[in-house]
Amino acid sequence: MQLCKPAWYCARTKPKHEHIAAANVGKRLGLEVFHPRLRLERATRRGVVRVVEPLFPCYIFVRCILENGLDELRHVTGISSLVHFGHKIPSVPDAAILELKQCFESEEPMVVEDGVIPGAEVQIADGVFMGFSGMVVRAVSAGQRVQILLDFLGRISLAEVDRKSLRVENRRVADLLPLLATPGSLDPASAG
Repeated sequence: MQLCKPAWYCARTKPKHEHIAAANVGKRLGLEVFHPRLRLERATRRGVVRVVEPLFPCYIFVRCILENGLDELRHVTGISSLVHFGHKIPSVPDAAILELKQCFESEEPMVVEDGVIPGAEVQIADGVFMGFSGMVVRAVSAGQRVQILLDFLGRISLAEVDRKSLRVENRRVADLLPLLATPGSLDPASAG
């Protein structure tokens, strides 16, 4: 008789319920849950707000013996389903979770810089240029203001704006976590 070993599985949550699902799985089922989160600032029409967002919206990772708790896991508040392909529910490699956990060493959300760096595509979320897009040229005034190239009235102009009024466009997870962007970083054979 073969003993089943615990493995990591990806559970899909209801939108904006990742934290609720993670808490319920841990509390009700006593299972290990990994729910990486990011702390960042967002420019909104009301100004800059600090938010905590999941690294993987609508997903959490759960370590369990699938055969023992599949039905219980599916019925936890906040969980909508387990990620599956047809009838197969794949496990997530331990090496992938381990590498993510190294990036998120504590249970606290990872603080993410705003990404307003030279070359970044940005949209202005506040002020007279609200809604315009541009490209960051450089930081000025001790980093509180930045110069951007702005297409204004059919002409490219240099404008200086408050850094907190900008929203970075085209942000990718690889930009937020450079470690994950390196080729082969999630390959179990390359884990040392």
